[in-house]
Amino acid sequence: MRIAQIAPLWEQVPPVTYGGTELVVSLLTEELVRRGHEVTLFASGDSTTTAELESIHPQALRLDPTVKEVGIYEMLQLSQVYERANEFDIIHSHMGCAGLPYANLVKTPTVFTLHGIFTPDNEKMFAHARRQPFISISDSQREPRLNLNCVATVYNGVDTSAYRFYPEPSNPPYLAFLGRMSPEKGTHLAIAIAKSTGWNLKIAGKIDPVDVEYFEQEVKPHIDGTQIQFLGEANHAQKNVLLGNAVATLFPITWREPFGLVMAESMAAGTPVIAMNLGSASEVIAHGKTGFLCQTIEECIQALSKITTIDRQACRRHVETNFSAQRMADGYEAVYQKVLAERFSQNGRSLVNALK
Repeated sequence: MRIAQIAPLWEQVPPVTYGGTELVVSLLTEELVRRGHEVTLFASGDSTTTAELESIHPQALRLDPTVKEVGIYEMLQLSQVYERANEFDIIHSHMGCAGLPYANLVKTPTVFTLHGIFTPDNEKMFAHARRQPFISISDSQREPRLNLNCVATVYNGVDTSAYRFYPEPSNPPYLAFLGRMSPEKGTHLAIAIAKSTGWNLKIAGKIDPVDVEYFEQEVKPHIDGTQIQFLGEANHAQKNVLLGNAVATLFPITWREPFGLVMAESMAAGTPVIAMNLGSASEVIAHGKTGFLCQTIEECIQALSKITTIDRQACRRHVETNFSAQRMADGYEAVYQKVLAERFSQNGRSLVNALK
C-alpha cells in the first residue's frame, strides 16, 4: 500500500524530547515500513525515518526563530502532499483540521487522526467536513454533538522494547511528573500532592511560550531542588529513568485528555499511575491494577497509601497488550482497508449508475 503520513512541522519526527503526536507518527511510520508498505513521511527536514522523507523546511519550526507565520509552512506542506495525491493509495493526516479543506479536492481518500481537542473555532471546520473519515485516539475524545464520521478508535502506542522495565522503585523513593508545564496537565496539583504527603517529586517537561507565566507563578516558586525538583525537558532515555525509578507517576489533569501518552510510558517502565479520572484516563489505566483513577486531589493523596498493592509487572503487561506500536499499526491498517473498500464500493456504484 502506498501511504502518505503528514506530521506537524512544529517538532521533528521522532521528537528529541517532548512531542506526543510526533512520537506516535514516527512509531506508526516505522512499523508500516517494516510491514512492507511504501510510506512517504511529510515532516520537518531534521526528521529521521526509514520511509521516504519529504519536507518544505529544513528543521522543526519550534527550533527556527526566523519563522513567524507557522500557518504558511503548514499550507506549503499540505499543498505539496495534495499535489502528489495520485501517487498514494491513502493519505493519513495528523495535522488536526488543517488538512480538511484539501481532502475533498482529490480522489485519494484521507483519514484524519484527532490528536487534539475541539475548540469553538476549530469545531466550525470539523463540522464543515464532518463526512471525512476521522479516527479518535480514545472513545472519550469523541464529540457526538458534532456528528463526525468517526470510523474507529485507535489508541496511541509506544515501543515497549525501548522501555527498560523497573521491577522496583529507587531508594530514596519519589513521585514523578512528566508533561508540559501547563494548567491542564496539572503540574501545580502534582506539587500540592507532594507537599501534602511529604513525598519528593521530580518534574520534567517543556515550557511553551504560552505557559511561561503559569510556570513562573505556579510552579517555579515551589522548586527547592530537594523535595520539589525540576529537571527540564527530558529525552527518551531520561524519561525512562525518571518514570521507571518512581514509586508512582502523577497525572492530575484538569482537562479531557485525548489520550495521555505519559500514562502508557510510565506503565511500560513498570510504574503505576495515579490520575484524575478525566478524558481518556479510564481507558488507559486499569483501576486498582495498573494505577488509580481519582475524582479529587484528596483521593490522589489516599491512593498513595495503596500504591504498593500494584503489581509493576502487570503494568508492563497492560501496555504490551493494549498500547504497543504493533497494536496501533494493526488498528490503522484496518482503518485503511475499511476506507479503501468503502471508496471502491462507492466508485463502483457511481459507475453503475452512470451506465444506466
